[in-house]
Amino acid sequence: MLRYAAIDIGSNAVRLLIADISKTEKGYSYKKNTLVRVPLRLGDDAFLDQRLSDRKAEDLIKTMSAFKNLMDVYHVTEYLACATSAMREAENGAEVIKRIKEITDLNLEIIEGQREANIIYANHIEENLDAKKSYLYIDVGGGSTELSVFVNKEPVASKSFDIGTIRILDNQDKDETWEDMRLWVRENTKNLKNVAGIGTGGNINKLFRMSDEKEGMPLSFLKLKGLYNQLNGHSLKERISVFGLNPDRADVIIPACEIYITLMKWTGIKQIYVPKVGLVDGIINLLIEENLKTEAYV
Repeated sequence: MLRYAAIDIGSNAVRLLIADISKTEKGYSYKKNTLVRVPLRLGDDAFLDQRLSDRKAEDLIKTMSAFKNLMDVYHVTEYLACATSAMREAENGAEVIKRIKEITDLNLEIIEGQREANIIYANHIEENLDAKKSYLYIDVGGGSTELSVFVNKEPVASKSFDIGTIRILDNQDKDETWEDMRLWVRENTKNLKNVAGIGTGGNINKLFRMSDEKEGMPLSFLKLKGLYNQLNGHSLKERISVFGLNPDRADVIIPACEIYITLMKWTGIKQIYVPKVGLVDGIINLLIEENLKTEAYV
């Protein structure tokens, strides 16, 4: 049994996915074995102070040590560890990564927005798209939003914007960045008809579960707006007690809703599909493609 691991060091949470790889008639597939999520909130330091505090750095090092121990116990043969928006902006990011290497022997890669989008592409969501529709793919994270336009199952444009849930909570999102995103979306979708949305990220997954929509069915704009109004009408404490949200989800889910709703308004998207994939899934698929030289299927 081959076992691969993916580490995603995000602005809100840090994730480890350990997956079992098996051969099928079509190539190789994977099954999620273990998923660990630690809400470190690196973005709070990175976006406000442009560096990780000693405490956050120590917490990250401890988390990576724990991940390395788990990977050893599970006999992981290949892994890829990627750090995104927060670590891109932390002035001491490279220094912290060097310490992690010295202590845990893990290699971490700080990835740019385009590389992040490319890894998410490795999920091959286009396999399940309707060729008659065009799609705006929206991946919302703590520090950035990755957008891609798909036409005839092919990505025709993609861009990363420094707009994310932690940035918004910390008032570090800029009006000009929102305007850049609006203009980019308008330019790249203006000639398209019948545009649908695809949403990935922990918040849209949670919203989809809250909607009670059937698996594989899209979430309508009206239902998403209704959920947003419902959540926004409650205090942070109430969101935790009434809706059963984790404390580190109860605050970021509001700005996440705002990003999805805004993008759907700008493009007239009435439905958004929510495949349960993210950066860690893309990393596993990428490892399969790079190491087994065949196309990956989930």
